[in-house]
Amino acid sequence: MRLSRMKRQTGFTLVEFAIAMGVTTVALAAAMLAFKDATTSNQLVGLRQDVSDNLRAGMNLMEQDLIQTGTGIPTGGIAIPNTGASSCSSSLSNITRPLLTGSTYFPHCNVTLPAIEPGNTLGPFVTSPDATGSVNTDIITVMYEDNSLTLDNNPIFLAPVGATPGCAGSINAAASSATFDTSAPCVPPSSSGSTINAGDLLMFSNSYGNALAYVTSVSWPTVFFAKNDPFGLNQTGLAAGTLKTLQNPDTSYPPTTVTRITMVSYYLDNITDPLHVRLIRRVNFNAGQPVGETLENLQFTYNFNDGIATNEVSVPSGYSESQIRSVNLYIGARSDARLAQTQQFIRTNFQTQVSLRSMAYFNSYQ
Repeated sequence: MRLSRMKRQTGFTLVEFAIAMGVTTVALAAAMLAFKDATTSNQLVGLRQDVSDNLRAGMNLMEQDLIQTGTGIPTGGIAIPNTGASSCSSSLSNITRPLLTGSTYFPHCNVTLPAIEPGNTLGPFVTSPDATGSVNTDIITVMYEDNSLTLDNNPIFLAPVGATPGCAGSINAAASSATFDTSAPCVPPSSSGSTINAGDLLMFSNSYGNALAYVTSVSWPTVFFAKNDPFGLNQTGLAAGTLKTLQNPDTSYPPTTVTRITMVSYYLDNITDPLHVRLIRRVNFNAGQPVGETLENLQFTYNFNDGIATNEVSVPSGYSESQIRSVNLYIGARSDARLAQTQQFIRTNFQTQVSLRSMAYFNSYQ
């Protein structure tokens, strides 16, 4: 009876158990492989999205500034201090241009500051952390009117006409300060009191031409233009391009308007964090602000008004900056982290062409 009951107790044989373990192992391996692939794909998508978002943020800002380039800027640019001589060697302006490591100069032969200034290879030499490449990067500097202030609605000083009030502002004879009449409509009221701040660039324009001054300090409603400013604009002893050269012979000024100018420079910063190179947007000579990170390349080429000089890295002989009609922009970036499966960075780039809206029109019949 006991042997009969034992024969009726069945179970897995060793062969069956081995087969079951094999099938389970294969299923688990397939599941793990699928999970690993899904994780890798998810990381890949995330890294690519992060890189694209990073690039797009910086690209959008550059496009906005490029589109506005030249707005409110006189054709040919704004006069800058120079000797007034006809030869380049004796008309050196020595107007300082901001860079990542200190500064350089705008082109010495220029007697005006153009609305756009190329900077081929003036940016830092950027090397990738995995040594896949290195490149000389570019910078670019553009200018446009800051239309958030309507300082140029009326001359800084304006005689009243009948019942219409005038503006009792003034520019001193030494061209070292200007005082604004804060009553409307001479200078629009500001909730903060001062509408102009130290570090601003102001363009003065009258029948004698125009000149650019750098605001070194403000005691509102008076703004001051002390010498030795970062740009070297507040010079008064040269024959042309200074605020003083806009005076009448008796040191008074004809009706003169004022416009605040925004100068924006873009370049890469590989010093603050060499492993995460940043795209810097710098207004005037104020501290630069990062608008993108983990960049590896920044390149600009320029198209001129005749349709022949295109994809130029700088201003070719026979042309000037005022003839630039559009900018070809290339920006490259990599992921912040390596892809776990390959230990490689994810890389991508954006390329676009931006028309300089205020400079794009060209009358071919002139």
